[in-house]
Parts: sequence; structure tokens; C-alpha cells
Amino acid sequence: MTPFSYGPMTESLRLVQSREDLNTNWSELRARGAIGLVPTMGALHEGHLQLVDASRRACETTVVTIFVNPTQFGPGEDLQRYPRDLDGDLAKLRARGVDMVFAPSLVDVYRPGHETFVEVGPVAAPMEGACRPGHFRGVATIVLKLFQLAPADKAFFGRKDYQQTLVIKQMVHDFDLRIGIEVCPIVREDDGLAMSSRNAYLDRDERQRALSLWRGLQLAEQMCAAGHRDAAELKAAVRRELEESGRAEVEYVEIVRDGTVSPVTLVDEPAVVCIAVRIGATRLIDNHKIGS
Repeated sequence: MTPFSYGPMTESLRLVQSREDLNTNWSELRARGAIGLVPTMGALHEGHLQLVDASRRACETTVVTIFVNPTQFGPGEDLQRYPRDLDGDLAKLRARGVDMVFAPSLVDVYRPGHETFVEVGPVAAPMEGACRPGHFRGVATIVLKLFQLAPADKAFFGRKDYQQTLVIKQMVHDFDLRIGIEVCPIVREDDGLAMSSRNAYLDRDERQRALSLWRGLQLAEQMCAAGHRDAAELKAAVRRELEESGRAEVEYVEIVRDGTVSPVTLVDEPAVVCIAVRIGATRLIDNHKIGS
């Protein structure tokens, strides 16, 4: 691995890989003021890096976690092939001015005998919860563990994982956690494709077909602005765009009230179009706010 300094935090990025080292360094971080936390699974792209930028604007110190969490992957999902590039990630984070990276091992996070998991309520049930049973159980558990291991003042997440942000906010509220949750805008490529670590799976043809996600979301926005407010009509139009233009296997197209997972029948207030599709073997999600 490319060497990174373990010297004073003011001089360079510090990499820690055990909870003991994290504990040892945390008081030094705390002395500098507010701490921002950016939890990731690595394979970082500009979307992640803009979360880092948001943290650095809001906090005196920024910590990024890199951990591919096995408990949020279901049977047959892409845990083993999920992209991993710690060297590249560290270089990007160093260039962006991150103070510390916490990249623990599996055994350091889920120690022998680990038995406790977070069961999330109705906010986790539809959409991703229905398509990926147990996914949010794993997400909530690892996020809670990271909040405990790295007790920051604020944590930064991307809106692309719309339902995930609601799950995390619910957990923070229910457990009275003393951390602020900041949700940052979706970052898109120039052609509109939402940035995602899984985009690396797409071949050239699939990459072009994946643009149907953004076209479908834009179509819903345009139709809504033109006066088409019936949610069933909008969802049908988005589904047609995905299936015909992207040749995608559509898992769901839902329109929910903004800030919730509650479906709407009429878009008469701000709403979010949420979609999940498979382009070839790659599963992609996206969302877009309409009606505002």
C-alpha cells in the first residue's frame, strides 16, 4: 500500500485501521473543534468527495470511514465483487484535505460473538426494503456502530440513497443520538447519470442504456410541470422509458411524498420519484424531486 504519514494530523492524512488506534487519536481530533464524519464503502467518486467538501466547510476536522459492510448485502448480491481500491481512495482523500481515514477490518467491526442488530420500522419496509430483505438492518447496524466508534458532531450522506437517509434519520431520532445528519445533493455525470461506485460494472453499451434512469426522472418532472399530476400516469411513463430506452429490468418506480416513503396518488405537493433497475447484471437506483 502507498505509505501515508502517521505523524501529526496537521501535516497529512492519518490512516487508522483498529478501534484502539481510533480511540487513541480521537481526543486529539476533538480538541480541534467540531468533527464531521463521512461513512463510505470505498471506491470513492466525486459524489463521495463532495460530501467531504461539505464536511470540511461545516467542521474543523473531517473523518472518512471505509468499510464494505457484509451485513447489508443479501444472498447472491455483489459483496465479493464490490469495487475496492484503498490506495486510490486514500490518494483522493488526501488531495481533498481529509484529516483521518478509519478503515477497519471485518473482525474489528464485527467481533467474535457479535449478536445485536438494529431492526428498523416502516420507513425501511417498501422499495429497497422489499427488494433487498435485511438490507436496512445491516445499514442501520453499521451506521450505529460507526457513530459509536467515531462519535462525530455531524455525519454526511448523499441524497442518491434517499430511503437510506430516512432510515438513518429515524434511527438517530429513536435512539436519541447526539449527531446531526446532513443530506447532500445527488452528484451526476455530465450526461446525467448519478455517480455510483457500481457504475464501474457497466460496459460501454450498458453505460449508455443506464442514461434511461435520468431520462425517465426528467420525463416525470416535465410531465408534472405540464399539468400531469396523476402518480399512476407518471409512473407508467417512467417505466416505459426505462424498459424501452434502457432495456432495463425495472424493480420499482414509486412516487412518494418528499421526506417520507408514503406513496402519493396525486402530485399536489413536493414528491420524489424513486427508481431501481437492473442494467445487465448491475443494479442501479436513482431519485428526483418533482412537484415543487
